Amino acid sequence: QVQLVESGGGSVQAGGSLTLSCAAPEYIYNDYCMAWFRQAPGKEREGVAAIDRNGISTYADSVKGRFTISKDNAKNTLDLQIDNLQPEDTAMYNCAADYWACSGRWYDKASSKYWAHWGQGTQVTVSS
Repeated sequence: QVQLVESGGGSVQAGGSLTLSCAAPEYIYNDYCMAWFRQAPGKEREGVAAIDRNGISTYADSVKGRFTISKDNAKNTLDLQIDNLQPEDTAMYNCAADYWACSGRWYDKASSKYWAHWGQGTQVTVSS
């Protein structure tokens, strides 16, 4: 079973920043589309940001301007920097990877059936 391992979550006050990381096996990191999703209590999972196989980043409209997705080639991690955190950012954040899923409206593909690999998630809690 391929493992994606997220880290970096925590409890922060509104206005703070966090950087989440998703460690992936090298073949996933180099060749797959990778994305971040989040799920707040009582809400459906939603796409946040993705990097496709060509290295192009895209974001959900709801997070543009505060979220930055990137890859750290030294660590083989997919990172998500979140600035100016708000209470509505409170959620479980999961990393996902798939060879094909970035095509089209990837942010609508929140179901696990579209992504071959998922991590266990890292919790982000933002207090006002």
